[in-house]
Amino acid sequence: MAEEPTRKIDGSAGDADYGVIGTTYSDYRRPDPRIAQVVWDALGDARTVLNVGAGAGSYEPTGRDVTAVEPSASMRAQRPESLSVAIDVVAESLPFPDKTFDAAMTTFSVHQWGELDAGLAEMRRVTRGPIVILTCDPELLDRFWLREYAPDVISTEGRRYPAMSRLAAGLGGEVSVDPVPIPFDCTDGFNEAYYGRPEELLVAGARAACSAWSFVDPEQAETYTARLAAAIGSGEWDAKYGPLREQPTFEGSLVLVRTMPAA
Repeated sequence: MAEEPTRKIDGSAGDADYGVIGTTYSDYRRPDPRIAQVVWDALGDARTVLNVGAGAGSYEPTGRDVTAVEPSASMRAQRPESLSVAIDVVAESLPFPDKTFDAAMTTFSVHQWGELDAGLAEMRRVTRGPIVILTCDPELLDRFWLREYAPDVISTEGRRYPAMSRLAAGLGGEVSVDPVPIPFDCTDGFNEAYYGRPEELLVAGARAACSAWSFVDPEQAETYTARLAAAIGSGEWDAKYGPLREQPTFEGSLVLVRTMPAA
């Protein structure tokens, strides 16, 4: 096991402090059932599932034996009573014997880890079967119009999200990477979920639920928000991107990475 990374006051172990930005996370980041189905299908027939960086429990499959680990106390406190209590553990130091679980998963989490390679190795060590990662491909971020109105937000995401080649190298085995279409009315409020509803990103809580905004200088973030508001109000946004308001899905940077252990 790797040395445990430095943690924030609430236990957050990555570069984002969820004790500060995550207190209303579950108000805006509600799992979307269509994306959930993609994750659950990728887990196959696994009975025991480890969820690493489990947060408030988004996308944990029902009807299976799920062990959730989450270092942030703020995020653990937002888990609904219907889910198991998450263990205060970091990805880089999982306290389980080798091959404990049928499958493992992590959603919107790998870019938060202090030592990515160590975390991936730990997941592979404790998992017998598939590992499923819902994440964003940094090479595809420029598909989203937010690059025009808030370029530092997109560049921050590009810097934080690991390349698919790095995930594949860290996991080993047979790796597949598949795009995940984002529904127009997606209930999980990551930035691209609002591809056809730009007004939603004018809401401070919605932006706070997307951690990349917390790395932008507050004054700059306000400038970006005002720029987007002006573009919407003037009709500029609709002149450029209006057809997205009628587009049922958007294929942006959201991907599902799945790996099986080497034979």
